[in-house]
Amino acid sequence: MHVTLQQPTGARLITARDQEIAIPATLRYTSADPPAVHIDFPPHVTVDGEAATWTFARTLLGEGLRAPAGIGNVRVRPAGSAHTRVEFHAAQGVAVLRFASADLTRFLARTYTVVAPDEETVSAELDHGLVALFGGRV
Repeated sequence: MHVTLQQPTGARLITARDQEIAIPATLRYTSADPPAVHIDFPPHVTVDGEAATWTFARTLLGEGLRAPAGIGNVRVRPAGSAHTRVEFHAAQGVAVLRFASADLTRFLARTYTVVAPDEETVSAELDHGLVALFGGRV
């Protein structure tokens, strides 16, 4: 059986004019996909009016809380002592969000209670092995 953690949080969208707009977001982690974390955004805050989810490596989030991390579509870096910036790069442009570092740290710590760091692949293999053992399909 898979475990899913969800933590509602707020973020601040930083506009091109350095204005900040409060937006809701949900941090999500599931043992079904142990190397990844997800940030879900409700439809009313997206450009196309559809709910959006950004998925990226849990290790990237952990690294980005301490120092700038990421070179691809998602980049994470500290923004002072109390905040963390998460940048989402897409064909439509870049969205920069500021989160309270304490919220991200608390969420990350909770994910480690489900699947310890460095055990992501072991857990997935164990899940597959147990499913096969009990006659399920992998």
